[in-house]
Amino acid sequence: MKRYFGIIVAIIGVCAGIVFAARKWEENDTNAKRDINAARIRAEYLERASWIRNIPDQKAYIDENQTFMTWYFKEVTAHLNKYGGSREFDDYLKELDERVKKHTKDPDDGGKLDEKKARYEYARKVFDSLRKQGDYAPWWTATDKGIRLDILGADTIRAGTDEKIHMGVVAWGLPRDSRTDDKNISRVTVNASFRFNWKLFDEKGKLLGEMPGEGGPDSRDDYPERVVKFFPPLAVIGHYDIDKLPPEVKTAEIEFSISARSPTGGDINAVFQWKGEVPAAWKLGAGETWKGAQESVRPEEEIDPSKKPKK
Repeated sequence: MKRYFGIIVAIIGVCAGIVFAARKWEENDTNAKRDINAARIRAEYLERASWIRNIPDQKAYIDENQTFMTWYFKEVTAHLNKYGGSREFDDYLKELDERVKKHTKDPDDGGKLDEKKARYEYARKVFDSLRKQGDYAPWWTATDKGIRLDILGADTIRAGTDEKIHMGVVAWGLPRDSRTDDKNISRVTVNASFRFNWKLFDEKGKLLGEMPGEGGPDSRDDYPERVVKFFPPLAVIGHYDIDKLPPEVKTAEIEFSISARSPTGGDINAVFQWKGEVPAAWKLGAGETWKGAQESVRPEEEIDPSKKPKK
């Protein structure tokens, strides 16, 4: 019996190796299928999104986009059911926890960790509004040059001691640049600058003032998919907090502009304009001062349309 012992051990070892190799192959095969299916969902998303982002009518866009998002997240749910993954979409938070365990002696880790968690929470809030069926309905939306700008809301919030007009922003379809550095870390950026200009008019159509601004938006994230897995692709998110307006303002013309450059060198200049009556919530109360107001000289006919020379 002893002479067969080595053979038996060898056979057991071979069998164990075969089982291990089979399981490893099955694991690799499942991972490959998972990645292929995720890539399929992304490709179909991008194919369907292109024309939806160009729908000019706001109601038609919202209706089509809600149906589109329902389809997308149904595909995501089916993917997770089949291949596994976090249904809480908190993979990034788990990744951060692992980093903390490995870099506990880094004195800067605490501050960076807070910033990264804040980035996740901000992206997750927008993600949840997209994911809930029938919930994503921007206050205002427009399209130009293949770029879609959604203003998520126009409510007011308390910012420090002041109330501000709060406008969440999602810009869809801006070209991205993806690069991998020497440490094999991939970085995705969007080479785009944002500007806005508010023109304020009284009830007679007389120009009362302007509020120009550039940069931002605040909490801007060019790549929210990095922190929330399955965040719909090609979105830039952020928000603007605008000073409330003088009480005598009746209407406003708001222009947002986005200047971008594609990785191939092409320039994009998209302009989005909103005109309408100013909501009461946007206005300062009695006795409140319009902060940051400055005087400037303008032609009389620009200030008051009734002064324009008749043709």
